Amino acid sequence: MDTQLLLQVMVVFTAVAAIALIIQAAMLIGMYKIARTALGSFDKLSGKLDNLAGKLDTVADTSNLAIAEIKANVAQITAKSTAILDSTNRQVVRIEELVNDATGRARSQMDRAEMVLDDAMSRAHETLAVVHGGIMRPLREINGVTQGVRAALQYFLRGGRPNPDQATADEEMFI
Repeated sequence: MDTQLLLQVMVVFTAVAAIALIIQAAMLIGMYKIARTALGSFDKLSGKLDNLAGKLDTVADTSNLAIAEIKANVAQITAKSTAILDSTNRQVVRIEELVNDATGRARSQMDRAEMVLDDAMSRAHETLAVVHGGIMRPLREINGVTQGVRAALQYFLRGGRPNPDQATADEEMFI
């Protein structure tokens, strides 16, 4: 190979390398400017984030206070609810005792009423037996005696002997 050719190839490659270095330097300068701009944006964003962080801290603190108040209110409501439930349980026990007492009293009154009714019924039966035995029996006896007297009077008033037709009818009646 010729030195001249070799020298030209080296010049071309050196020129290409120099152009590449110039392009890289330009790109590096562009990246530096972009980094500076981004750093300025990040600084602005950082300031805004600091403000936002402060606001979030304030919101978190107020939220914690609100949660603490809510917990206290829930504890009070729970205590009151427990007291109300205890009172309700006591009232239910009292009402249950009252109902049991009233039921017992009503049952005893029903038993007494049943005994009074049984006594009245037995007395009514006794009275009916006395009336039946004391009044009805003599009335039947008097009725029997009057029937006997009537039959005797009929027999004596009739006069003679009964005719055979009538005697047969009377006998058939007894048979």
